[in-house]
Amino acid sequence: MSLTVLIGGARSGKSSLAVDIGQRFDARSDAQSGFESNGHVTFIATAPAFDGDMAKRIARHRTERPAHWTTVEEQIELATAITSAPDGLVIVDCLTLWTSNLIWAEQPDTTIRERATAGASAAEHRDGPVVVITNEVGLGIVPENELARRYRDIHGWVNQEWVRRSD
Repeated sequence: MSLTVLIGGARSGKSSLAVDIGQRFDARSDAQSGFESNGHVTFIATAPAFDGDMAKRIARHRTERPAHWTTVEEQIELATAITSAPDGLVIVDCLTLWTSNLIWAEQPDTTIRERATAGASAAEHRDGPVVVITNEVGLGIVPENELARRYRDIHGWVNQEWVRRSD
């Protein structure tokens, strides 16, 4: 029905904006967008708690969301998580970490591209709205190491795929 991609720099307020969108969806129907809100929000979190700092960040994000929202923690199978979500709004936070998760899982670039296409397609074809958060990582200098260049390049492609399908 509608796919919105929130893209920007790290710590720029994208997650807060997505939570605000979710709270508005949760509170009422939005006749202007053409869907009836059943008030259900599913939040798909992709962040792994790989150290103490990330665990604190995840905990802080949890407290920023209403407790009655459904939270699905899925680091790899994003298309399945989107497809399996009940009717209502789906928020995905975020493609940036999801791409990183796939690289650390030693997925080849072709597989990452296939998964990005499948995820974006699942979001595009949902009956309810989807809001996806992602970072722009390609605005800086060319990274000095191969892994960082690979990440920047494949994540740029992931962003392009999702934005191409967005409303």
